[in-house]
Amino acid sequence: MTMLKLAAAAAMTAALMGQALAHVSIEPAEAPAESTYKGVLKVGHGCEGAATTSIRVQIPEGVIAVKPMPKAGWELSTKVESYSEPVRYYDQSLTEGVREIAWTGGKLPDDWYDEFVFRARLPKAEPGTVIRFPVVQDCEATTVRWIEVPAEGQDSHDLKEPAPEVTITPAAPHHH
Repeated sequence: MTMLKLAAAAAMTAALMGQALAHVSIEPAEAPAESTYKGVLKVGHGCEGAATTSIRVQIPEGVIAVKPMPKAGWELSTKVESYSEPVRYYDQSLTEGVREIAWTGGKLPDDWYDEFVFRARLPKAEPGTVIRFPVVQDCEATTVRWIEVPAEGQDSHDLKEPAPEVTITPAAPHHH
């Protein structure tokens, strides 16, 4: 490969990696069905140079028993709504739960990185199922909606503002 081709390939790789790192993402990106999941929303930048002032995440259908982690310097609020149908959670029948989490009132400069954490129970689902957690990132002057869902056959990495996603892996065996 010529030096020009190597340089072009390196520039393209750097541009794509920069674009991938620019999104609000969630980790771990994979988790077992029916497991207790610690979701970490990773915010790598503000909006067009402006500081982030709030992060709101919508909890998808089937994800239950959600508990957000408070964050120093930020106000925490949740929106509780009814589930579409009652769900079993250990010895309880749950009919409602947290459907949205908001961390507001803080200030995360564009040049800084931070994480916003919650815990939840993932649904019973087939391995390979993708669960998306739409996020709205408010900044001083603008808002970015990380809510795009790929069309059939499309890769989420091709989207400008993809919703953070978790891929379900096989459920862990239950031990008593």
